[in-house]
Amino acid sequence: MVRSYTARYTKTTSGYMGQVVEWPGVVAEGETIDECREMVRDALQEMTQAYTQQGKQIPSGGNLVEQVVVEA
Repeated sequence: MVRSYTARYTKTTSGYMGQVVEWPGVVAEGETIDECREMVRDALQEMTQAYTQQGKQIPSGGNLVEQVVVEA
């Protein structure tokens, strides 16, 4: 089964931190945004495998995230 998840990336002093919105326990860091994306993908894959092995329910993905622009 293929699932889609939403990742949020934040610039840090050492690079980037990524977190899966639907699964807050999936967090990774990388020096570049591309490295961080890869690390998030790896962490998500490992968590999925661990949950499957433990018989835990895997969080459903597919959330829609969009930016909303306002004048401040």
